[in-house]
Amino acid sequence: MKLSFFTMPIHPVGKSIVKSLNEDREAFLLADSLGYAEAYCGEHTTDQAEIVTSTVAFLASLAYETKQIRLGTGTVNMPNSHPARVAAEVAMLDHMLEGRLNFGISPGGLMSDAEVFGSMDKNRNDMFLECINMVLEIWAGKAPYNLKGEFWDVSTERTMVPEIGQGDIMKPFQDPHPPIIGTAVAPFSKGVTAMAARGWQPISGNFLLPKWAATHWPNYVQGCLEGGYRPSYSDWRVAKNICVADDARTARAYARDPGSPYVYYYSQLLTKMRRGGRLNLFKHDQNMPDEDVTLDYVLDRLVIHGDVDSVADQLLAVREEIGPFKHLVYAGHDWTDIDLGRKSMVLMGEKVLPILQEATKHEEDWKPAAVAN
Repeated sequence: MKLSFFTMPIHPVGKSIVKSLNEDREAFLLADSLGYAEAYCGEHTTDQAEIVTSTVAFLASLAYETKQIRLGTGTVNMPNSHPARVAAEVAMLDHMLEGRLNFGISPGGLMSDAEVFGSMDKNRNDMFLECINMVLEIWAGKAPYNLKGEFWDVSTERTMVPEIGQGDIMKPFQDPHPPIIGTAVAPFSKGVTAMAARGWQPISGNFLLPKWAATHWPNYVQGCLEGGYRPSYSDWRVAKNICVADDARTARAYARDPGSPYVYYYSQLLTKMRRGGRLNLFKHDQNMPDEDVTLDYVLDRLVIHGDVDSVADQLLAVREEIGPFKHLVYAGHDWTDIDLGRKSMVLMGEKVLPILQEATKHEEDWKPAAVAN
């Protein structure tokens, strides 16, 4: 069982941006010191709560301070980005990290970003595919490229000066490129199948009910087999909202009382999903009325809290429902209380993880015969 970290992050509107970004960086450095395997952050341009505007820039600030952890863009929102810029910046970051980079990508889900970049009324999934395909073609090809698409053209043919290196875009440190990771947030996600067929790996999002996260594994297996890749439970990342404290009372208060960062996170997310017509992500039954998707309903189902033993038991129970994933992703939240925020990550890494590893150490990895079951 591996443990990683993923934060969007969502901070209280009006909180000092300097303070919030400093705390976000502290969380990544803490994860590195605790032995977390990977750490990801998202990006948005038009949101005063989600203040990381460039995942590449944020991770670059950590490149020379982290020692062992793999850092991940989580995600680069491809329709909002020119493929040449993505290719160049991600390649540079991969060199800064000397290969400790995972390349997380998505179409992006914040509609105000889509509006500001002029893509709201376009086919964003088609834009996503064209952008990532062009990035991969740039990395695999040679200048002057001459790539022509529906949304972008990429060429340096008119201005290339090969003898001085002008007109050529940097290749990544990792050959042929960093591992590509996609966050899946839809039940029965067809995107998981498409990603797996190309050798990419999924993260099942932290705001998916367990029953919907469970639908990702069969699709992942299908895609891997179609693409000629071997599925592994170690490559299936499942993100969960977790609050660990020394005692159950403290954990519950920090996870559920007014002023809780977990409550704030889901009040923000619930508002966005309700206005965007995506409340189905939170529904255990797709026929349930929207008005029944309350904040308490969501928190009851998506936030795990308690002392070390209780959290370990809850996570093992979640695995029984979702499936035998072997890569748990701890979802980061605002450090409303710095001591409790840090302590939760420390207890998760130093106390809960060893319990999970001991409980799962004899489990076998996926085998082809399992498809028939």
